Amino acid sequence: MTETTATIRDVASRAGVSVATVSRLVNNTGKVSEETAKFVRAAIRDLGFRPNAVGRSLSTSHTRSLGVVIPSLSNPVFADAVAGINAEARARGYTLMFTSTDYSPDDEVRTIGTLLDYRVDGVILTIADPMNNAALEILDSAGVPCILIYNLPSASEHPTVTVDNVAAGREVAQTLIGLGHQRLGMVSGSFAASDRAVARCDGFVDGVVGRGLPAPLILEVDFVDPNVEEALVPIYADRATAPTALFCSNDLLAISVIGVLGRMGLDVPKDVSVIGFDGIAVGTHLHPTLATVIQPSHEMGRVATQQLLDRLAGKESPITKILPHTYRPGESAGPAPS
Repeated sequence: MTETTATIRDVASRAGVSVATVSRLVNNTGKVSEETAKFVRAAIRDLGFRPNAVGRSLSTSHTRSLGVVIPSLSNPVFADAVAGINAEARARGYTLMFTSTDYSPDDEVRTIGTLLDYRVDGVILTIADPMNNAALEILDSAGVPCILIYNLPSASEHPTVTVDNVAAGREVAQTLIGLGHQRLGMVSGSFAASDRAVARCDGFVDGVVGRGLPAPLILEVDFVDPNVEEALVPIYADRATAPTALFCSNDLLAISVIGVLGRMGLDVPKDVSVIGFDGIAVGTHLHPTLATVIQPSHEMGRVATQQLLDRLAGKESPITKILPHTYRPGESAGPAPS
């Protein structure tokens, strides 16, 4: 492989380390053990890798601005996080540049490229999946520090501020079973676009099966253009076998589900109970009010920003933090129909 084709990923693969480790050594942005550094330097020499000079200059210029990348501008849960990010950033003299990706990995790459063009000092982001993610690799190659919010803790070496999504999904299952429900289902946004949805589903299934009940029915819809009606109508054609309770991977889906069930002549919660996830404020103003799992989104944004700015100030590097979630009872979840 020639020096014009070798990439930071090639070096990481050759040395048997992560892209983030190579980036820390090349850009001098963190500690790497001497033994590991020896393998990385050998891989750089063998492959003829030449670090991107533009990328390295980005990591040493200071604009006192942060990039924020979120999946959606239409979901209030992300607006809450951005509010927390903005409050902490402004208090410490930083401004924000934020954009959304519509849950698209390709858009993640494009938005990161744009933010680097504007020379942001660091990035806070929520992505589809932190493992083997091209957007994160670009940030690592450029030596620009980042921290994830909402995403699952992973072996990708990128810290995240989040909640225990698996435990939350399991608790939803226990809540519905405690209300007497035995036929359960879940309506989720695309698993390929959200590691959080996958984790909530895993916990929910585990909670149901662990109590000796049949595995719940899983319905997957698009995040951006969810056709909930198309998914639910065939299921409730036979109401004697359809789920009496549905867990939705976010509150916006739960609100859509309640509307579709109503149009089908089903009462929530008399015929079907519904529980959402996120804890958006509008859920308390609906009729029925929405039962949901609350994520401390504002605090997640604030903590992530605090950690990132501490790193930029030369203090300790960010660490993964799991913040507590809470269940908010609502009128949409009730006893199983007799």
